[in-house]
Amino acid sequence: MSLVYTTLLSIVPLLALSFSVLKAFGVHNQIQPILLNFLEPLGEEGQEIASNIVQFIENMNVGVLGTVGLMLLLYTAVSLMQKIEHSLNYIWHIPSPRRIGERVVRYLSVLMVGPILVFSALGITATVMNHEALRGMMAIGVLDETVKVFSRLMPYLLVISFFTFVYMFIPNTRVRFRPALVGGMVSGIAWQTAGWVFAIFVASANNYAAIYSSFAILILFMIWLYLCWLILLFGASVAFYAQNPEYLYFRDDEPRLSDRLSNRMRERLALSIMYLVASKFLDGERMPSLLDFKHSLGAPMHVLQTVLDALERQELIVQNGDDPPAYLPTRDPSLVSVTQVLKTVQIAGEERLLSPYRLPAPQPVEEVLDSMQQAVESSVGDITLRDLTTQGTESLIHESIVREDR
Repeated sequence: MSLVYTTLLSIVPLLALSFSVLKAFGVHNQIQPILLNFLEPLGEEGQEIASNIVQFIENMNVGVLGTVGLMLLLYTAVSLMQKIEHSLNYIWHIPSPRRIGERVVRYLSVLMVGPILVFSALGITATVMNHEALRGMMAIGVLDETVKVFSRLMPYLLVISFFTFVYMFIPNTRVRFRPALVGGMVSGIAWQTAGWVFAIFVASANNYAAIYSSFAILILFMIWLYLCWLILLFGASVAFYAQNPEYLYFRDDEPRLSDRLSNRMRERLALSIMYLVASKFLDGERMPSLLDFKHSLGAPMHVLQTVLDALERQELIVQNGDDPPAYLPTRDPSLVSVTQVLKTVQIAGEERLLSPYRLPAPQPVEEVLDSMQQAVESSVGDITLRDLTTQGTESLIHESIVREDR
């Protein structure tokens, strides 16, 4: 329901930004037909809602809003995009969103360029359908059935394309085209079917109007928005499982195992992952993927993904463009120490306002923690990932202690 409430607040600012872009191209009058198509399952109430929204947009004067008003307008529109990304990232098990700069660029590109692409596609389709040669062939019976079938499939194709674009563009991960298309097809067909069923429901829901009076329009509109977001999130889940079928075999409680992971296990997994990455890299073998880590370490993929994300945020590893993506070291293993890996998982998830610098401990506690850290660094501080993969651990620790004594 959070997406529904955010949509109610954001729909007018969102369409106002799209309206301003389309107005520059002279096609702003096409917003109402698009809204009517989206709200078609609501029947006459949908027409009334579309008319009111368009009237709000036309009455909105950006010059009167001023700088602060325009910034609030942009913030309201962008907040909806941010909430969508958060929901899709949750489905894709991505704990962290994009960086703020990348988010702003992507969101504004969707808000500004998206309407142009949509109406360009509609304009090209209308131009082709009205071309004299095509109309002539239809008049003599050639391609007549083909054009009829195409015109019936066009709404489905547009909706499927929209959902596919969302599934590929919004999540903070690499989504392949085929899984996104599968999710888009499921969502597109479900959306068209839900619209047909909901239209029947609205037509037979006269009692709602009698009970709720004018509020019935708002209630029906919220129910339809809820169904639309439910379909979008369901399609995202389909796309996720189409790209990661191995997740189908996990228990329901495993996605939350990463929340109960102790610091000791995080350090253990982080060192194990970096050991595998470094050894494969130095031996010139195929670099491991998430599934390879699961087979080698025996940990659930959700848990491994949490540790991998922490290592990736600290730029110790990076994904390549393979399918599925493999993980490579970002620097020579001889330049990465064991203590660097340990520090990476120790500070993972640490907020800027909840860091040791902001919340210092009592002096005796700080001294004990510093002594522990110095003890770790003195014993394994000089051991690198290359050393870990080429020499025995006991000899490495012995050499490190000898160097410290000197």
